[in-house]
Amino acid sequence: MPSLLGHGELRNSERELQQFQLRLGVAGVAMLVAFTILLARFVFLQVVQHDHYRSKAEDNRISIVPIPPNRGLITDRNGVVVARNYSGYTLEIFPRRVKSVEATIDELSELIEITPRDRARFKRLTVETRNPESLPIRTRLTDEEVAKFAANRFRYEGVEIKARLFRQYPFADVGSHVIGYMGRINKDDQQRLEDEGVDANYRGTDYIGKSGVEAKYERELHGTTGFEQVEIDAAGRGIRTLSRTPAVSGNNIVLTLDMRLQRVAENAFGERRGALVAIEPGTGAVLALVSKPGFDLNLFVDGPDPQYWADLNTNPDRPLNNRAIAGVYPPGSTFKPFMALAALEQGKRRYNSTINDPGYFIFGDRRFRDSKPGGHGVVDLHKSIVVSSDTYYYMLANDMGIDAIASFMGQLGLGSPTGIDLDGEARGVLPSPEWKMKRFKRPEQQKWYPGETISIGIGQGYNAYTPVQLANAMATVVANGKMYRPHVLSHTENPRTRERRAIEPELVAQVPLRKEYVEFIKRAMAGVTKEGTGQRAFAKAEYTSGGKTGTAQVIAMKQNEKYDEKKVDERHRDHSLYISFAPLDNPIIAMLVIVENGGFGARAAAPITRTVLDYYLVGKLPKELEEATPVDEFEDDKESD
Repeated sequence: MPSLLGHGELRNSERELQQFQLRLGVAGVAMLVAFTILLARFVFLQVVQHDHYRSKAEDNRISIVPIPPNRGLITDRNGVVVARNYSGYTLEIFPRRVKSVEATIDELSELIEITPRDRARFKRLTVETRNPESLPIRTRLTDEEVAKFAANRFRYEGVEIKARLFRQYPFADVGSHVIGYMGRINKDDQQRLEDEGVDANYRGTDYIGKSGVEAKYERELHGTTGFEQVEIDAAGRGIRTLSRTPAVSGNNIVLTLDMRLQRVAENAFGERRGALVAIEPGTGAVLALVSKPGFDLNLFVDGPDPQYWADLNTNPDRPLNNRAIAGVYPPGSTFKPFMALAALEQGKRRYNSTINDPGYFIFGDRRFRDSKPGGHGVVDLHKSIVVSSDTYYYMLANDMGIDAIASFMGQLGLGSPTGIDLDGEARGVLPSPEWKMKRFKRPEQQKWYPGETISIGIGQGYNAYTPVQLANAMATVVANGKMYRPHVLSHTENPRTRERRAIEPELVAQVPLRKEYVEFIKRAMAGVTKEGTGQRAFAKAEYTSGGKTGTAQVIAMKQNEKYDEKKVDERHRDHSLYISFAPLDNPIIAMLVIVENGGFGARAAAPITRTVLDYYLVGKLPKELEEATPVDEFEDDKESD
């Protein structure tokens, strides 16, 4: 019995040993497989993927920092700087690196003054900016504030001081619409840059041109962004620069504008609303482009105060609207010289064609009144311009017909964009049966009635043109039919090499005008300043100019209703216009002035024209500018070499 028991115990021990050896073998194989996998993975990571992970490690150690380029300067034709740069410090918050933006701002306010305006602007920027790396909570810090933050920097994770370039406009609101302003890049801007494939060139750039020349020539002004490879620490702060690709500054922009002339023109308007466009007839160069009221461009540099922005947008005077290219107005009697020229070209009138002006013109059952009760008596073509006879042009319009009028005025560019190199130009309205068919929907509205042609002849009715169209039409006439595209860019200049790229005058049309007819119109318009409706404004002028006053109705009057300015709301009063050129024999400037609700053309617009021509032709400054502003006051603002 004991021997049998011992034999069983021996057999159990052998089985257990075999099982143990089996398990040990399995475990050994598993360990071998595991080590093989680890070794294979090690080889894969260290050998096969070596370059990839080395690059990622370098990325964690090295940061690519964009270097925004210096924006190009903007100067006028005389080298006077109208937009330049200056350096300043901003206090920036990196939203992704702070736990709470609001808490961070509260902590910062204990060290550096942060106003409610700063907070409101910051909040607006967070909404408008897509995926911002950093946003400024304060701009233009003082040296004392910079030093104070630098001493306490360790307390504020995700907050840094940055040195940035800011735009400055020495003339503030002078030329605000044509120069334009800059604003922070918002979501729409970012999307547009991506669509155009240039978003990489705007890395590190916070601002972009929003209007005027700043926007139109953004690509020229911006330049090319540079980059730095910077070694950073665990907190993301730069330790040292490893390599640098410098930024390339943007090109300087030289305008055709004369800022002295621009300032004289804007000063002449005072507080009145309106527009002025002055063009060089032989080139299309814009000498002055005024839209009143304007706005201070410097208030947009940091982003406009929300309240200021709201005021601009709700102001009934619409200061943000560029009246010179986007405002449309009936031309009034400034239309008459073009009508007279059309009559000569189409054989509807001769120089000595006369009518008897009784002070009205009857068409059907309607009486069209002349501005002078009793009329002007016997009127020929020359006198019709000098005294501005409405009756003469009522008859002329009826004789010509709307198709002939529209055809000729279309050749002068009226009712079509001029193509000026500024965004936002309006088309205007050149009335014709075809236009009316497209404009209205109901059949009874689409029909052109012969009586509607009568008002067209004196620049009323459906007529509506922009100031730049009227000025360009005048320039085309005095240039004997040569129509140039109006432009505000003279040339670009490389700030490093001083190489210039000039913008050549672009002849867009040669209107077939007989020179003798043009000379007749010029002489008749000169008569306006000598013996006609503009003689008081141009009394004792040292030069001979041509001009034509215009008074355009804002609201329609009943047939027997008499216009009384004193009884009409100010914004419903007639517009005052004056179209001109000078000097008579060799015109170097053509101009249109409109004063909204200014009344009779000779009263408001003509004196402004006289002031501008006095300065441009003979260098005469208004007394208020002469006393406060020497002629050479702008020398310090000229671009330095």
